[in-house]
Amino acid sequence: MVRDALRALLAEAVAAQPPSFTRRDVRLPDVPGKAFAVIGMRRSGKTTFLWQCLTDRLAQGAPRESLLLLTLDDDRISGINAADLSWLLEEYFRLYPAVRAGHTATLFLDEVQVALGWEQFTRRLIDSERVSLFLSGSSSKLLSREVATSMRGRALEVLVHPFSFREALRHQGGEPTVPWATLPPVERSRLDHALRRYLEAGGFPEAQGVPDRDRAQLLRGYVDIVVLRDVIERHQVTNTAALRALQRQLLAAPTRTVSVQKLSDAVRSAAIAVSKDTVHDYLTHLEDAFPFRLVPIYTESERRRQVNPRKCYPVDPGLIAAYERPGRPNTGLALETAVMLEMERRGWDLGYVRTTSGHEVDFMAQRYGDKPLLIQVASQVDDGQTLTREVRSLREATDEYPEARPLLVTLDASPPSEPLPAGAEWRPAAQFLLEEA
Repeated sequence: MVRDALRALLAEAVAAQPPSFTRRDVRLPDVPGKAFAVIGMRRSGKTTFLWQCLTDRLAQGAPRESLLLLTLDDDRISGINAADLSWLLEEYFRLYPAVRAGHTATLFLDEVQVALGWEQFTRRLIDSERVSLFLSGSSSKLLSREVATSMRGRALEVLVHPFSFREALRHQGGEPTVPWATLPPVERSRLDHALRRYLEAGGFPEAQGVPDRDRAQLLRGYVDIVVLRDVIERHQVTNTAALRALQRQLLAAPTRTVSVQKLSDAVRSAAIAVSKDTVHDYLTHLEDAFPFRLVPIYTESERRRQVNPRKCYPVDPGLIAAYERPGRPNTGLALETAVMLEMERRGWDLGYVRTTSGHEVDFMAQRYGDKPLLIQVASQVDDGQTLTREVRSLREATDEYPEARPLLVTLDASPPSEPLPAGAEWRPAAQFLLEEA
């Protein structure tokens, strides 16, 4: 019975045509012989990205029958195991022997965690068959990051976030096709306006174009599902009141530093009993499920990095408005979040900087082969005191880290009136978020 369903699933998969989608700017590592584990928060577009990879290989001349995308979370094959997957693979190669002979097969296994023993199957597949393999999963049984961990060095992570600013423009048909420097003033003004809308609406694909009230409900629903499925069910959490209070603390205070002690005190102030060890565990579980990202302090000392508070950023700027009180301004927080996520998409390692005198710069960014960047983000610098404060912090950090290139990113499209540190550059936020595809 299950094998009849698997035959039907196989036939459907080979015949299926790729759906329409918005192209993602997600880089695949160029390492032969490795599987790709596509990871990220629920509803961020992982399955669609698998279709994009399939479409790219089709465009490169791969025969359609050599590209097999299987979504294993199908009620017709409930309870399948590694033996069923092995049988399915042999049936596939029996139908298309030229694919096996030519070593041209690419398998995309979505929701791979539903098949019992999938880890042994996929590791054997990598070792014994010359196939390209893409894996994705997200459930209470297996968090998406654990897909890569379970492959024991045979898979590389490919992180898929919600839409970037450029991707959101592309989705709406408004992506610029020429560099910023050549754009006319009217086009730059359009992009500045679009950026403000993006900072409020965020980049979850399903939330694009949704009215504000409905979008807030939709995004909060995403987080609720993550907390329920990927944390409570996955880790059998019993103190759900403490977990929910911790979740609210983290998402209601974006870009601020958090520590286990501060979070424990905040939860207990709501008359909820919880230990520091439990808060530490819950924080780890939530981070693994991707609703937010944690940025450590920048330091050469591993001990100092571990003991200092980390800055918390939601995985999408739209979550800030969804959890903020109506009418409360959050543009600056959303912009800093968008810059952090964009740098992560581009492959930079991030830390925040605290100077000797206690002033803070938002990010020290490092990437192999590139000069480090000191990035200060500000929404409004038309206020002289605000600009002076931001430039002072950047100047102090530049003095302490002369090897880094300082950069001021502002939502304002006009250059700052105050001189920047020697060697520092200024970028309007729209240009910064668009300049590296």
